[in-house]
Amino acid sequence: MPVITEIEDLKRLYKRRVPKMFYDYAETGSWTQQTFNDNCSDFDEIRLRQRIAVDMAGRSTASKMVGQDVAMPVALAPVGLCGMQSADGEIKAARAAEKFGVPFTLSTMSICSIEDVASHTNAPFWFQVYTLKDDEFMKRLFARAKDAKCSALVITVDLQIMGQRHKDLKNGLSAPPKLTPASILNLATKVPWGLEMLQTKRRFFGNIVGHAKGVTDPTSLGSWTAEAFDPSLDWERIKQFRSWWDGPVILKGILDPEDAKKALAVGADAIVVSNHGGRQLDGALSSIRMLPQIMDAVGDKIEVHLDSGIRSGQDVLKALALGAKGTMIGRAFVYGLGAMGEAGVTKTLQVIHKELDTTMALCGERNVADLGRHNLLLPQDFATRWA
Repeated sequence: MPVITEIEDLKRLYKRRVPKMFYDYAETGSWTQQTFNDNCSDFDEIRLRQRIAVDMAGRSTASKMVGQDVAMPVALAPVGLCGMQSADGEIKAARAAEKFGVPFTLSTMSICSIEDVASHTNAPFWFQVYTLKDDEFMKRLFARAKDAKCSALVITVDLQIMGQRHKDLKNGLSAPPKLTPASILNLATKVPWGLEMLQTKRRFFGNIVGHAKGVTDPTSLGSWTAEAFDPSLDWERIKQFRSWWDGPVILKGILDPEDAKKALAVGADAIVVSNHGGRQLDGALSSIRMLPQIMDAVGDKIEVHLDSGIRSGQDVLKALALGAKGTMIGRAFVYGLGAMGEAGVTKTLQVIHKELDTTMALCGERNVADLGRHNLLLPQDFATRWA
């Protein structure tokens, strides 16, 4: 077993183990991938301020996210198709998150269903929904999440029209994978992955097939998906979705201060500053670069989280120091899941926690709640270069 000290180590194992179409699904942005790349590289522009001779005994990364106690302010983001990265992947990731003490967010487009995950875990998890046209399906989905005792609802608001993701289109991304000469050749090199998949019955979108009207098999799923997303989405529609859920609601996909204010106005409990991991509007600014403006606009009125681009505990610290109360990791935990299953997700969380804790100490802080802009050295135009 190789020594794993950073997320990049898991990424290398992940790339070797999973089929190309699922690796590309996770490791791809839209169009030129400019925003996808900026999400990570913009973190590198932020420097840390070292402080010494501060008592570092008794450090704590414990915090709260939407009122929930967390071992560190990091949640597993909603990622579709996790059950194709590793057999029963959503169950594995949820178990790892529960044991570590951080939230897991189940995607509507998961392979394992809400009921599957609930029956294999003890801690409540978060559930992510899209803004779909079908009210009947949406209300049933909300009811299923409530029955599963989901503790928060994450509404993705930046996917009413899907960005063009070239690799997914060229690979013919599907669950299970379509058998073409190219995919068969690639699958032949992924024997451990294939043997794992043969041992599970969960190979389709468990929250959709058998639940959405007219979707009884993977063939009918394609046409449903093409028609399901609502291009006419507006803030009144989001407000309606908010009224259907009586627990905490998190709006994910906020990238502009004006939209952050509107999220506050419709009654969201928290927002996630996010560009969908660079998979929607290519050319948009990175999440971390937009965070200061959004914090200035609403930061003292609503809980702000950040995702897109986090690959280390230092990235988490930088987001917290800029004002975020929490963060979400997507690709980082998928690398671990694809590489080593549940143990890999645990390793991801361990790596990020150690990096966060060590960096916090070297910055002279004992508690994540005390992190702030005083811990950072920012380029003078970091938040205003494209104002």
